[in-house]
Amino acid sequence: MVKEAWPNNLGPVICVVGARPNFMKMAPILRAFSGHHPALPTLLVHTGQHYDKDMNDRLFADLRLPHPDINLEVGSGTHAVQTAEVMRRFEPVLDAHRPSCVLVVGDVNSTLACAVVCAKKEVPVVHVEAGLRSYDRLMPEEINRVLTDQIADRLYTTERSAHANLSREGIAVERMCFVGNVMIDSLLANRELAHPPAVTLQAAGVDPGILDDPQGYGVVTLHRPSNVDHAEKLAPLLSVLREVAAKVPLVFALHPRTRANVERFGLGELLSSRRIVLLPPQGYLEILGLLAGARLVLSDSGGLQEETTALGVPCLTIRENTERPITVEQGTNTLVGCDPAAIRRGVDDILSGAGKTGRVPEFWDGRAAERIASDLASWLIARHAQRGS
Repeated sequence: MVKEAWPNNLGPVICVVGARPNFMKMAPILRAFSGHHPALPTLLVHTGQHYDKDMNDRLFADLRLPHPDINLEVGSGTHAVQTAEVMRRFEPVLDAHRPSCVLVVGDVNSTLACAVVCAKKEVPVVHVEAGLRSYDRLMPEEINRVLTDQIADRLYTTERSAHANLSREGIAVERMCFVGNVMIDSLLANRELAHPPAVTLQAAGVDPGILDDPQGYGVVTLHRPSNVDHAEKLAPLLSVLREVAAKVPLVFALHPRTRANVERFGLGELLSSRRIVLLPPQGYLEILGLLAGARLVLSDSGGLQEETTALGVPCLTIRENTERPITVEQGTNTLVGCDPAAIRRGVDDILSGAGKTGRVPEFWDGRAAERIASDLASWLIARHAQRGS
């Protein structure tokens, strides 16, 4: 561990967040940077890629994140427009603050946009959650992952299989460092603070008695455009969820995109069941409490695959592939795609006691951010000394 003071002429680490999953990953990193010796100076930039003031403030409070130093206020748009706008607004930040590096997390548009600007400005890029691959180039996130990793100078991975993925793409092993999963750092740090499911339902005006079903309850989230943007895809999914609800009550945290499409396609009747609780988007501590108490989870989320594995809760992922294979190989995750028969079988297996129990993967121990802080401080100071500036 580096013990000397942070060099006076070595700039801050600019840390970029743009969308909800980034916040959970960045919170433990910022705490680890401030607690390291020497402390790593930081500048938190929020691109505003996904921005809802109430939800934003709630997440920052839940995760004990400092308010951003800079908000680019980009807002929504097509992938191309959003990426370009982040690039346009982020470049002056680099010029003004002359960072030692820029740290990006995950695979959202802001991640790639800021990495590209850094490459053009010769600013080192650090990518947390590097090397994850679904090998599905139809996913916009996959393009963001692949290109960001090609640009990044330091790549922090959540699982060892990521190193093989990166090596296949010609990335030198010297640029990689296996540190574990910062998303699980957040989960473990907040596990005892999670809101009880009954309290969450009461706050939404729902009778929490539904949670007392002999089979327990399931949690549902759906938000991927490939699942919710087309009536012919969404209708069968909602139909099978209605069937599942007859066996185990479901708490469905309804994403705004999904809610809008349910209304647009006239599919509301499929969710009209006393055994399906519809909730608005929830804060981190509410979702964490719901997940921890669930009998099963049905979702197309990437992060929930990891969180359910860490919590030991069986997860049926409504996708054909995953960039997080360790959750299938070692964890509690099962890929069921969009096939209603596979979803029914998966639910029946879990309710009969045959669901996956899994195990917690290596380095998902709550200390990933500490490993990043230690390695990055050493790497930046050594790089600074070599450059003699």
